[in-house]
Amino acid sequence: MNSNKNSPILSLRNVRRYFGGIKAVDGVSFDVAANRITGLIGPNGAGKTTLFNLISGFYKPDEGEITFRDERIDGLSLHQTFHKGLCRTFQISRELKLMTVLENVMLVPPQQQGEKLLRTWFLPKSVREQEKELRDKALDSLESVNLIHLKDEYAGNLSGGQKRLLELARTMMAAPTMIMFDEPGAGVNPSERRTLASRIRQLVKERGVTVLLIGHEMELVMDICDPIIVLDRGKVLTEGTPEEVRSDKRVLEVYLGGVTL
Repeated sequence: MNSNKNSPILSLRNVRRYFGGIKAVDGVSFDVAANRITGLIGPNGAGKTTLFNLISGFYKPDEGEITFRDERIDGLSLHQTFHKGLCRTFQISRELKLMTVLENVMLVPPQQQGEKLLRTWFLPKSVREQEKELRDKALDSLESVNLIHLKDEYAGNLSGGQKRLLELARTMMAAPTMIMFDEPGAGVNPSERRTLASRIRQLVKERGVTVLLIGHEMELVMDICDPIIVLDRGKVLTEGTPEEVRSDKRVLEVYLGGVTL
């Protein structure tokens, strides 16, 4: 396990993935430092989502190595990477609209004793104790994302931004070491986006979580991500601070057609 705050927690080396004759990911190498928020941007078709699929185990690379916490994971399944502490937000199932916000968060941990009928009959005290622990942990997660006041609200009644925060709270119940966000600001209004950004920063600072984030909302990416990795046509175009990326002429031409970030 990485103990150095600045050491890589995730490393990709010469990773490639082909779909027929298309090079979706073409020799990508980069590191993600622990306890940081790293951004991954690029135009449509740049290979961002494919790369996320490769890291999380949804796809397997045709070539290259992916290492998480000093362990090769490029041969592991989606389920296996999740249990290594590498969590992609869609790995937590979507909210159940007719259940409360608190109930949605409490459902996340697997293999709960209350799910086993015999345990509820013969070990009721143990079941009650675990349920109390899960409830306390769920309340703490909701507090951390500023949704505690909505704990008894039906999840289906939340706004788009509140659902993103609920997704974050549910992800935290899985106790991840690293979270991969795919477009966390999509469909979220500016005010809710600022709240989401604040909560992501807070999780990194207070809980030591590492974040890798795909984003099209440049305001969000430039605000919270450092460094930012830019992909183009399956390759790393550049990597740097928000200021460096914002002023890079290659990024402006390839990603935004010359429009200033």
